Amino acid sequence: MAAEKNVPPYRRIVAEIRRRIEDGELAPGDRVPSTRRIAEEWQVALATATKALTALRQLGLVEARPRVGTVVAPAREAAGPARAPRAAAASDHDLTRARIVRAAVEIADAEGLAALSMRGVAARLGTAAMSPYRYVAGKEELVLLMADSVHGEIAYPAEPPGCRRARLEAGARALWALHRAHPWLAQLAPLTRPLALPNLMAYSEWMLTGLDGLGLDGTAMLNINVLLYSHVQGLAVHLEREAQAESLTGLSQEEWLAGQEAAFAALAASGRYPMFGRLRESFGPDGYDLDLDGLFESGLQALLDGLVAPHLA
Repeated sequence: MAAEKNVPPYRRIVAEIRRRIEDGELAPGDRVPSTRRIAEEWQVALATATKALTALRQLGLVEARPRVGTVVAPAREAAGPARAPRAAAASDHDLTRARIVRAAVEIADAEGLAALSMRGVAARLGTAAMSPYRYVAGKEELVLLMADSVHGEIAYPAEPPGCRRARLEAGARALWALHRAHPWLAQLAPLTRPLALPNLMAYSEWMLTGLDGLGLDGTAMLNINVLLYSHVQGLAVHLEREAQAESLTGLSQEEWLAGQEAAFAALAASGRYPMFGRLRESFGPDGYDLDLDGLFESGLQALLDGLVAPHLA
């Protein structure tokens, strides 16, 4: 018992999750507990939970999947030799701001922005808890660096489309794809507090250039740019919320909606909502497909039709 008390908490967590995997309680592809769930179940800090998941990844037992979380790795990976740690505590001199930002993005992609902490980043990198502070003042600055870094992933065509509408469509679709890859982006800041980030400004420059020459004044150009951005952000905010809901309930969107079918059927049959009832019946057995990608594209075309098309004539 005394020996067990001397075992660091993260190692006890690793041992238990490893046992569940080896005993078949968790199969390849199954989600393992998130950092927040581990913190609650074992009564530890989020940084300790992150360190445990990092150790499991280094052992090849689990892997992070964007918008899904951490899952049991395929058997061939678990059976192979242990992976080398991303960074050893003795190699703090190799630490850079770029490595810290990359590690933070990986955590946010896999677990959400709420799970991000400076200690968690240090644990993921295998460095001392205070080491990242030599390069980043704190979480607030780190999140801004993350946002600027991922906006730099947008690849703009070397030769922009000749059609202004096509240029705006390309920019908006690239931004939507970026938010799909990094759902936490939509959680950063309200539209009323724009972020002065170089790579985000590069996106705005691309969009504003597409609006230049249409006879719009500066206010109209910025309004359209903000409205198109808000269309992406307004839908993208639900990407991380859906991931969180799935993590909490254990149900996919389709599974959850299936569980609500009886309730919606009762509302339609009540006669109090005739329009809803007729629409629901018109969709047939497949029902309405609540698809965010489809909503994005429909909304984009509607916005461009109303805000831009009249000026292209």
